[in-house]
Amino acid sequence: MRRNRWLAPVLGTLCMFGLNACSAESNDVTADASGAPEAQQRSPAPAFTLKDVEGRDVSLAQHRGQVVIVDFWATWCPPCIYQVPELNKLWVAHRDRGDLAVIGVAVDTEGFEVVAPWVQEQGVEYPIVVGDEALAREFGAHGFPTLAIIDREGNIDSLHVGLIEFEQLEQLVQEVPDAT
Repeated sequence: MRRNRWLAPVLGTLCMFGLNACSAESNDVTADASGAPEAQQRSPAPAFTLKDVEGRDVSLAQHRGQVVIVDFWATWCPPCIYQVPELNKLWVAHRDRGDLAVIGVAVDTEGFEVVAPWVQEQGVEYPIVVGDEALAREFGAHGFPTLAIIDREGNIDSLHVGLIEFEQLEQLVQEVPDAT
């Protein structure tokens, strides 16, 4: 069942406090003089090792060889609630294949005290760690939610600010080039 489709974009705009919330930006291709796509140099994703809600270390490096979706979100961000079912669906579709990892990075300053209950309440199925806004900014996040898609070699393939539905997420994952 779809939640109110009009509500999420409105809340997303409010949540971003004037930031460029509902746009999606991608750094994966540029066009040459003829207009043909040309591969652009990808930048390495910032390394991190953070604790998940169960106290285990989760690092970006442990997922080398997989496409990784890093979702920067916060409990105080209403549109972040709407991203959870889409990411759950993507995670469930891929978890047994081993080709994709989804990591939610909460930026709440209150830490696990507010994050753990929110994760349980929302039925999040993928790993959630607690980070901060500084890490989100290192990835290029301009608002929340922001998804960073990391290629199999640990480089940022693209960034997407605002809500993304399952079908678009699937397409973005399929478009990530294989490791060289």
